[in-house]
Amino acid sequence: MARRALTTTAAFVATAALLLTACGGGDDGSSDDIKGAGAGASPSASASTSTPPGVKRPEITLPSSFRLTFENWTSSDPDEQAVLNDGREQLRAGYAAIIANEPDGGEALAFYDTKAGLSADREWIKSYTDKNVTVIGELPVFDPQATLFARKTKAQLRYCTDESKAQTRNRETSEVVGTAPGTDPHVAYVVTMQKSERGVWQTVSTNSDRGGCS
Repeated sequence: MARRALTTTAAFVATAALLLTACGGGDDGSSDDIKGAGAGASPSASASTSTPPGVKRPEITLPSSFRLTFENWTSSDPDEQAVLNDGREQLRAGYAAIIANEPDGGEALAFYDTKAGLSADREWIKSYTDKNVTVIGELPVFDPQATLFARKTKAQLRYCTDESKAQTRNRETSEVVGTAPGTDPHVAYVVTMQKSERGVWQTVSTNSDRGGCS
């Protein structure tokens, strides 16, 4: 279920070990991957005050069958909070595309991804849609850390996910698959982001490390 990167610079690709894995670059290979989770922020939480006015963000809706939660997804620094906000919505957009069976990622993911990021994310989404599966259950996303560079035009977002309650379900057979026994359900992610001309923090690449949260 974990989500892993195609390369160290590619954005997101799902793993075959956990149908719902949340991390990007792990090399476990038994199921599909799900990325994200955590409690604390609402799905429609507003963007940081550091985001220029007039930028309308897409509305992203996830069904009750898949709960993506963001724990302690806050920072006292408004610039860091802007990175957290857009990083959260980018992750939600990716899972929304999987659930909607939308291999091209949809408009919301394109909004939060650079061109390179969207190309890699489409491969991640296809790892689900090509198998005719969706994601269900709960995926917490926690321990976020945002770091800004290059005069606050580039950033790195780190976080962890817990796939123990996340699963995939076949759309045709309804077969449910979860994390394989003996597999560490915790995945650490490192997301590279850059600020667009409109002030939106877009994902450039994502890498993951299963078991790297400890």
